[in-house]
Parts: sequence; structure tokens; C-alpha cells
Amino acid sequence: MAESRIPFVRRVALLAIFAVAMGYLEAAVVVYLQELYYPDAFAFPLRLLPKSTLLVEVGREFATLVMLAAVAVIAGKRRWDRFGWFLVLFGVWDVWYYIWLKLTIGWPSSLSDWDVLFLIPVPWVSPVIAPLLIAVSMIFMGLWITRATESNGLYRPGKLAWGLALLGSVFIIYSFVSDTGAVVNQELPQAYSYWLLALGLACYWGGFVLSLRHGAGRKLSNK
Repeated sequence: MAESRIPFVRRVALLAIFAVAMGYLEAAVVVYLQELYYPDAFAFPLRLLPKSTLLVEVGREFATLVMLAAVAVIAGKRRWDRFGWFLVLFGVWDVWYYIWLKLTIGWPSSLSDWDVLFLIPVPWVSPVIAPLLIAVSMIFMGLWITRATESNGLYRPGKLAWGLALLGSVFIIYSFVSDTGAVVNQELPQAYSYWLLALGLACYWGGFVLSLRHGAGRKLSNK
């Protein structure tokens, strides 16, 4: 029913507005945290948050994922277009989170600034450019998957595409959590493994291209 009421392009615009607003909301929380706990500078080594505040932060992160997933489910009708909408929402939200921080507190000063990306189940850390590159990829892939699914319903990733996606996730997540001690032990982070990021993104894009070819092959076989 959602497809007949709201055209695809308009849905993209509305969901993007929602994600941009969510990005502002999360940036506002970080602004308050900086004023309370990091008034001098938001830079490593970071002082640890009080345990009670840290637990609230973990809950907020989980709630954010639930909100993005819930909106994606509402926006789509099938499994894969819902997944595509989730990628789009997550990517736009993440990009604008950093844009809003830059506009409000002037951080990050550069794309090489380190950030704590996530706290579940351990702290994820990396330079800002890493999540931004992933977010842009998510937006592009999500839009393509959603459009392909809604137009012909033939987005069907094969086993090799799944394997590449899993391998890419291992590379990227390990690049984020391999230096968890920089947060836990209040230390300066070690040099980031950009090669792991590059390998992970290459796997993602390789799997994405293969999934498109696999879907096109299924479409031709059905004719």
C-alpha cells in the first residue's frame, strides 16, 4: 500500500529528512556530553564516562538502531527493500551526524580525527573517514537494492555475494575493535589499519556487483 500512496522519489526524500533529523538529535547528545565531560577537547586519550552514563549511552545506541530498523520496515513491503531502506537511513543518519557536529562544535577538525563509533559490545574506534566511506556506500547500495526490489523483485544475492559480504564485515569490524584498549585504558590509538577498511569495502562492493549480476541472470532465465 505504501508504494501506491507515495512515489519512490518522494519516499526517499521523506526518509532522508527523517535520517537527517536523527543525525541532529544524536549530534546534540554528543554536544551535551562534550560540555559535561570533555570541555577542553574531544580527543584521545578520552576520559571514561561514569558507569551510569555509559550504560545510558549503550541503551541510546541500541534504541537508535531499533528506530532506524522500525522505519525501514514501515517504508518497505518485502525483506530486501526493507533492508535497502535500512542501509539508506543508516548511511544518511551517519553522514549528517558528523555534518551537524562540524556545524555545532567544529568537530571533527579533519577526516583523520579519531572517534568512538559504537559501544556494543565493546568500543569501536577509527578515524572519521572510515565510517563516512561506509555510510556513503550504504546509501548507494541501499537505494539500488530498494529500487531493484520494488521494480521487479529480483534482487537475490548468491552464495558468493553472501560470502564476500561476511568477509568484508569481518575485515571492517576487526579494524574498528582491534584497538579497543585506546578507550578502555585511556590511551592514544595505534595507527588505523586502512588496508583492512579497503579490503572490507572491496568485498562489499564485489558482493554487491555479483548480487546484481545474479539477479539479472535470474530475470533473464524467467523470460
